[in-house]
Amino acid sequence: MEFSIMNKEEYKQKNIDFLRAMRGENGVEHLSKGVLYRVVKSGEGKGVVTPGSVVSCYYKGSLINGKVFDDTFGQGYPEALRLRDLIDGFQIALLAMHIGDRWIVYIPSEMGYGSRGDSTIPGNSTLVFEIEVVNVV
Repeated sequence: MEFSIMNKEEYKQKNIDFLRAMRGENGVEHLSKGVLYRVVKSGEGKGVVTPGSVVSCYYKGSLINGKVFDDTFGQGYPEALRLRDLIDGFQIALLAMHIGDRWIVYIPSEMGYGSRGDSTIPGNSTLVFEIEVVNVV
């Protein structure tokens, strides 16, 4: 899916349509505020994440067209992330995960970077993250 020739409204609609389609897919579960996820692997249910937690995890973030904007899987060690410093959608997902869980998480733009975007992420982007929780402190 190529976005470079799309105007902002078309791009926004493509992202809304993507999430609408994901909601109907088999195996896709719902969290609060429109965040969706699919379980790739379940952990052992240990390590409860709280709003004050620091979570060690691997993650890969991409847009709905597959363009990767961040990837820690290849670096050989997980990132330590303070939950309260993350975008809302990432927080919502991590609060539902446990050590060993690996999920694909679909975050609507309102729970990500909204209409403003970020340096490598256009405004109104749905974010797709593959997240694997390694530890919770």
